[in-house]
Amino acid sequence: MLNLFDDIDASLPDEVTQTLLSAANVRIERIISTGQASPPDFWYDQDEHEWVLLLAGSAGLQLAGENDIRILKAGDFLCLPAHQKHRVAWTDSNCPTIWLAIFFADPGSE
Repeated sequence: MLNLFDDIDASLPDEVTQTLLSAANVRIERIISTGQASPPDFWYDQDEHEWVLLLAGSAGLQLAGENDIRILKAGDFLCLPAHQKHRVAWTDSNCPTIWLAIFFADPGSE
């Protein structure tokens, strides 16, 4: 048995992404951020849908076409459709921000 909160280093110089499960049409990742953010003017534009849950910490998520940054705290989740441009504006630098991200494709899209 494993635990999502094991092996968390609060002083990581870079964000860490770990694939927990990979199967046809789905991938589950644990992402640990310690103050990191997307580079200026960088936008994620993914071929897959992404359902993301913030397990710990806090973050600011910016979606293309929205003026306001969405503030996420532990327990908040949302689903980003494929090609919804988004970026991480900031993550908490005082404690690790732990994300659970589930990437999935529409059935038959492979």
